[in-house]
Amino acid sequence: MADPRQILTVSRLASLIKEVVEENFVQVLVEGELSNFAAPSSGHYYFSLKDEKAQIRAVMFRLQSRLLPFRPENGMRVICSGRVSLYSQRSEIQLVVETLEPRGVGSLQVAFEQLKSRLAAEGLFAEERKRSLPPFPGTVGVVTSASGAAIHDILHVLRRRHAGVRVLLRPVRVQGEGAAMEIAEAIADLNRFGEADVLIVGRGGGSLEDLWAFNEECVARAIHASAIPVIAAVGHEVDYSIADFVADLRAPTPSAAAEMVVKSRLELEGHLDHLILRLDGQMRGRLDLLGEKVEGLARRLQSPVQRISLCRQRLEDLERRLHQAMKNVLKEGDGRLATLAGRLDDLSPLRILARGYAIALDEKRGRAVRDARTLAPGDRLRIRFARGSARAAVEEVIK
Repeated sequence: MADPRQILTVSRLASLIKEVVEENFVQVLVEGELSNFAAPSSGHYYFSLKDEKAQIRAVMFRLQSRLLPFRPENGMRVICSGRVSLYSQRSEIQLVVETLEPRGVGSLQVAFEQLKSRLAAEGLFAEERKRSLPPFPGTVGVVTSASGAAIHDILHVLRRRHAGVRVLLRPVRVQGEGAAMEIAEAIADLNRFGEADVLIVGRGGGSLEDLWAFNEECVARAIHASAIPVIAAVGHEVDYSIADFVADLRAPTPSAAAEMVVKSRLELEGHLDHLILRLDGQMRGRLDLLGEKVEGLARRLQSPVQRISLCRQRLEDLERRLHQAMKNVLKEGDGRLATLAGRLDDLSPLRILARGYAIALDEKRGRAVRDARTLAPGDRLRIRFARGSARAAVEEVIK
């Protein structure tokens, strides 16, 4: 029969094992592969950590999990820091994880790639949604630190280029706890204010940790929701942030962002100057051609005095020709008239009378008497001679 002093309850045995385990494994670093990952609504993470030969259950409580910049995934190789404990209800050894770091790649880089892939799948980086900058921005909204180098660089460039634009600064913290939310709120504020034509969102250079606020999802979604075109200018030329991919335009530095703001305006002004020069050249060429035409017409054009003189000479010539023609016609008419008059004279009764003949006219009937039988004694006659006439009465008709 067993000694009652050596008999342990299950809970007592589990408690003793837990004491041994927790006292000897207070802080451990364990490398392995994540599997069976679960993230319930409680905020705790549950998963297994395994290698080729063994596995151990692990838990990461909400206070620690919400501090992770990335989301653990099955198959990810990680290094866990924490303590070993015994889960009394099932008497299972488990690893209580306090920190989790991807093996070979930093947690921030993993978080960056995860968020980048997710937002790209949603279409936030699509080229077709990106807008061009306004050609003549009147007001530039700037979201950055009021004391950082970025705002000084932007103002310096705008003054140097004589852009003539107004700068509307919405100061924010650009790193540290809560900086991302401030940046997102600032973008929304400038959109509500509605006076900015373009936004510059960014800061000067720094480490990945320093620039992390611009890799937060809230900033990406604020840029995507902005009705005003956004230029992202985060860090140096080699630095890329999530904000760069979402923005309408990426500038390698804040100074370059300011150059982009005035570039379109200066390019348009330069193009306008070029068009003015071309127009001037074409107008000059056109005017020269028209001037040559005018000179040619002027050489061909006679003065009114000359034209009147020529017309007067022509009129005088026509008048002389008309007079001569009329003289010729009259002379010809005179000749013809003389001929006809001669012929008429030859046929004139007067010529016959001149040869001794006379014409007897019946005064009653008023016509020449051609037949004596038409007369009767007592008829009165008028006898026409070559010179003069006489009245006579018929005494006898001789038939």
